[in-house]
Amino acid sequence: MNRVDRLLALILYLQSRRTCTAEAIAEHFGLSVRTIYRDIAALGEAGVPILAEAGIGYSLMKGYLLPPVNFSEQEAYALSTGVMLAQRMTTHSYNEKMQSALDKIKAVLPNEAKQRLELLAKGMATPTTEHPQQADLSVLQQAIARKQLLSFDYQSASQTHSQREVEAAGLVFYLGRWHLIAWCRLRQDFRDFRTDRIHNLQLHSEQFQARTDFNAKDFLQNSTPIAQLTAQVRFIPAAADIARREWWQGITDEQQHDEGVVMTLNCSDWGSLACWLLSLGTAATALAPDEIKQELCRQSQAILALYPTT
Repeated sequence: MNRVDRLLALILYLQSRRTCTAEAIAEHFGLSVRTIYRDIAALGEAGVPILAEAGIGYSLMKGYLLPPVNFSEQEAYALSTGVMLAQRMTTHSYNEKMQSALDKIKAVLPNEAKQRLELLAKGMATPTTEHPQQADLSVLQQAIARKQLLSFDYQSASQTHSQREVEAAGLVFYLGRWHLIAWCRLRQDFRDFRTDRIHNLQLHSEQFQARTDFNAKDFLQNSTPIAQLTAQVRFIPAAADIARREWWQGITDEQQHDEGVVMTLNCSDWGSLACWLLSLGTAATALAPDEIKQELCRQSQAILALYPTT
């Protein structure tokens, strides 16, 4: 990105936020704080009314806006891809809003760019699998952004039902599902609600004061088990490719051998690793330590006990 484009992007970044620190801007653009200071100064010299407040950060003077900026063809491609991916992870009503936004972008593109975008859309696809019904994400987002109370019926993993009133704090996607993180007035604590278990969702006019400065990235980092254990496992090449895609706790080393690919897998407990390795059958062989071998034997014997021979 050249400097002119970066300065324009910096104005748009400031325009989309009330205040932001030089450190946050530097992290967003992948630049040094010193470079951000120089860019802020250059914008000020060019007449852009940037306000600075010690201990708080930078902001644009109220009322200052850039004129509407047309999307580039490459940006339209990126958003089209985003709509396609959203269709796999969101609700039908949310997809309609995404498609409406994309249609507005198409409307301002030149005819040739529109045709190329349509051609791209025909050439891209994701699996058309059925996804479980889930709560309307746009309602959950509104509750978070406007601090409005939510109520719903919730079905737990054990199939029990309860009525909940919650103060929404965040919306996080992990393990193939959207999760609402909210303060539950019934439990008097923060709870993690899977959106496909939420029914009869209601958004209320009552507003609340946020109990914490929730950050989705911090939540994911803190809620992920620490992978303090490691195991060496030999895979046949095809299974090694599966491991690279599926083993979510990380792979720290990989060595090619005549017998296969030996990987060092991180894990938080032997049980979950053994369960996953068993799903690969004879395509994976645990080499070390003895603890993972013992756990594989234990789980294998438990499986065999379910199918006694006659």
